Amino acid sequence: MTEERQAVVPRLTERTPAMSAAELAKTLVPPRQFDGATFESYRPDRDYPSQGEALAKIRAFAEGWKPAKAGGFFGRGKKIPAAKPGIYLDGGFGVGKTHLLAALWHAAPGPKYFGTFIEYTALIGALGYAGAVQLFNGAAFVAIDEFELDDPGDTMLMTRFLGELVAKGTRLAATSNTPPNALGEGRFAASDFLREIQAIADRFEILRIDGLDYRRRDIEGHAVAFGSDAELAVAVEQRAAAGERITSDDFGALVQHLGSIHPSRYVRLVEGVDVIALRDVAPFANQTDALRFVAFVDRVYDAQVRILASGTPLDEVFAGDMMNGGYRKKYLRAVSRLIASASL
Repeated sequence: MTEERQAVVPRLTERTPAMSAAELAKTLVPPRQFDGATFESYRPDRDYPSQGEALAKIRAFAEGWKPAKAGGFFGRGKKIPAAKPGIYLDGGFGVGKTHLLAALWHAAPGPKYFGTFIEYTALIGALGYAGAVQLFNGAAFVAIDEFELDDPGDTMLMTRFLGELVAKGTRLAATSNTPPNALGEGRFAASDFLREIQAIADRFEILRIDGLDYRRRDIEGHAVAFGSDAELAVAVEQRAAAGERITSDDFGALVQHLGSIHPSRYVRLVEGVDVIALRDVAPFANQTDALRFVAFVDRVYDAQVRILASGTPLDEVFAGDMMNGGYRKKYLRAVSRLIASASL
């Protein structure tokens, strides 16, 4: 690739997105692969009855937004038994929990929000606690995908935050973030969830969902890497010439750039991009950088952006003790998503 062509291909490091509170709130919607998620499009596996049972209970939860039917003495509406304001989908990785959560979001009245645990904590960090509470004041429904329990501070923050919303009439739904690896680690986390959110635990109904982990094939695969920067450059040239919206960055420079942007704004960083090319990928030596990259990968995956890379395969960047430490679940999810993004 010539120097002239390199100047034409944009870099993510050239982007420094700024977003207002209102713009941040507008990003809290289901990922685009769940734009059409409905209760009808969820296909329960007959071999696992808990999936059909969960679907029925989710539908019943959604009925709580409908007005009471007329009837009874003097035309009074029939009183619907009070239901808990929160529902928690508890099960292994890859059994359709996010689909059901997105379907529930689509069925809910507004104002409503959908985001991952990381997105909400990042937004609270960007706006401040009081600012976030004010932004979500009056929300009818808040969906939290992949509720995380590996950071006590963040868990306490979210418990307090959700407690304030529920007190004002907001209904909630959450899923767990169990990963698809060792036997038992992808199983139910309800007891952990209830223990960590004990201040509002009694407000959640727990729905357990069994099933086969269809994403296991991703975590057991590998992210393909180009053999050299020159080969990657040829692929960038070809995709740019074909009209694809592609960016090309040095991996180390991108990681450094991520540190200058609040994670809540990463969604704007990848906006309008079809393919991201990363040169000289190398394992992380710093956990802070690694966790920022995890948040970035979530936004890339949600936007269905493909990644092309040279250097260390992307599924091997979380090296050393990272995979055995306290953030193991985050890294496992990121690896699965990196493999998927490298094969789009």
